[in-house]
Amino acid sequence: MPYTFAKSTELFARAQRSIAAGVNSGIRKLEAPVPLYFARGEGPNLWDVDGNHYLDFQLGQGALFYGHAPAGMADALAAQARLGTHWAAQCELELEVAERLQAMIPSAELVRFSNSATEAVMTAFRLARAHTGRRLILRFEGHYHGWSDEGLVGFANPADQWGDAATPARTHPSKGVIAEVLEQFVVARWNDPEHLRRRVDDFRGQIAAVIFEPALCNTCCIEPVAGLMKTIRELCDRDGMLMISDETITGFRFGASCAQGYYGFRPDLTILGKAVGGGTPFAVLAGTRAAMAKIIAGEVIHAGTLNGNPLCLAASKWCLDQVRALGATQPAGIQKLGQRLMAGLTALAREHHVPLRPQGPGLIFHTVMLKPGATEGAVVDYRDYVRRHDAPRWAHLRRCLLEEGVRAIERGIWSISLAHEEQDIDEALTRSARAFKRHAAGWPPAAA
Repeated sequence: MPYTFAKSTELFARAQRSIAAGVNSGIRKLEAPVPLYFARGEGPNLWDVDGNHYLDFQLGQGALFYGHAPAGMADALAAQARLGTHWAAQCELELEVAERLQAMIPSAELVRFSNSATEAVMTAFRLARAHTGRRLILRFEGHYHGWSDEGLVGFANPADQWGDAATPARTHPSKGVIAEVLEQFVVARWNDPEHLRRRVDDFRGQIAAVIFEPALCNTCCIEPVAGLMKTIRELCDRDGMLMISDETITGFRFGASCAQGYYGFRPDLTILGKAVGGGTPFAVLAGTRAAMAKIIAGEVIHAGTLNGNPLCLAASKWCLDQVRALGATQPAGIQKLGQRLMAGLTALAREHHVPLRPQGPGLIFHTVMLKPGATEGAVVDYRDYVRRHDAPRWAHLRRCLLEEGVRAIERGIWSISLAHEEQDIDEALTRSARAFKRHAAGWPPAAA
C-alpha cells in the first residue's frame, strides 16, 4: 500500500501561517506531494511523522555521509555540550580538526572555518580578488556555489537565456540581486577544454580564479572528461589565477583526500561542507599558504561570531576520524554498493520500459530520465542535460519511489552513506520494483 502523508500535510499548512512559504530553504518546497516532516533517523533509515519508513539516499542533501544519528557523533556532541556550546574564542578542538585536514588533504596547508559552504565560497572569491588584483571569476554552467548573489551567477540559465555556445550568458535566478554582480563573472561550459581555453583567452589577465565542482553533482552527476583538470591547472598557472575546487558535496565522499585526490589534481583553494560536519552547520576554506596570504596579513577580512563553534568542531573531529580509519577501503566500499544499486535500477528500467539511465561513479549518481527521442549515452554538460532529461517524468517516478519508501533528492541525485549495507541495497531494489511498476502503469498521467 503506497504511503500517505496526512500529518506532514497538516504541519505544512500550519507552517505557512508562521514561516514564509512554509519552509526554511526554498528547494524544500519542491518535494511532492508535500514537504515532508521527519521524526527520527538511524543509519540509512528515516521515519516521517506519519510513521512511514524510508531507505534514505537523500541523506540531508548529502551531508549525512555517516548515516542518521551515528552514536559516536551523538556522544561527541553531548560531551561537548556539557562543556560549552559557544565561546566566540579559541579552543583546542580547532587545532585538532585543522591538523586532521592538513594530514588528509595535501593542498590544505592552512584552513579557516565557517558555518556554511556559501560563506566559504564568498571568502574564496574575496581572497582570490585580493590575491590577484583582478575582479572576474570564471565558473561553469550548472555548477552550484551557494545561494549568495555571487554563487548563483550562471548556475542554471533557462534555455531561452543560454546565450550562444561560445559565450554563455550571465544570469541570476533570484530577484533582488545587485545588477553589477553579474558583470564580475565569466561563464563557461563544462567538459570542453578547448572552449575553456578560449574563454580564458578572451579575458586574459582579468580573471582572478576558476571555480568548479570537480564532479558536477548539482546538475545531473557529470564527471570531468580526461584532461579537464589538467587544463584548468595549466591555465591557472599560466595566467596567475587561483584554482578553486568546490568540494561541498564531493569532499570525503571520494576518499580521505577528497575528489582532488581521486581525480589527481591540486587546487589552490578548496571548499568543504556537508560531510566535513556530518549534518552540523560547519564548512571549511582550505588552501595553500600562498593562497591564504592575504588573510594571514589581515588584508582580507574573514569573520563570524559562530566560526569554529565547539559543537561543530566536536562533530567534525569525529567525522574525520571515521574517514581516516577507513584508509584505502574508501571510497571503494560505497562505490561498489552504489554501482550495484545503479545496475539494479537499470534492470528495473529495462524490465518496465522506462527510459531511466543512472549516471555517475556510484558513490554518488544521478538518474537521468530520457525524453522521447533523446539520444543515448552519457550526459556531458548542463545544456546536454536540459535537452535530454525528462524532468516531469522523473518527478512522477520519484514520487512513486517515495511512496514505496525509497528517498532520493528531488533533482535526481542518489548518495550512498557509510551506513548503507548490501541488505539496504537489496531492500531498496525490492521497493523500487513496486515503484517502477506503478510508474509504468501511471505514465503519462490521465488528462484532467
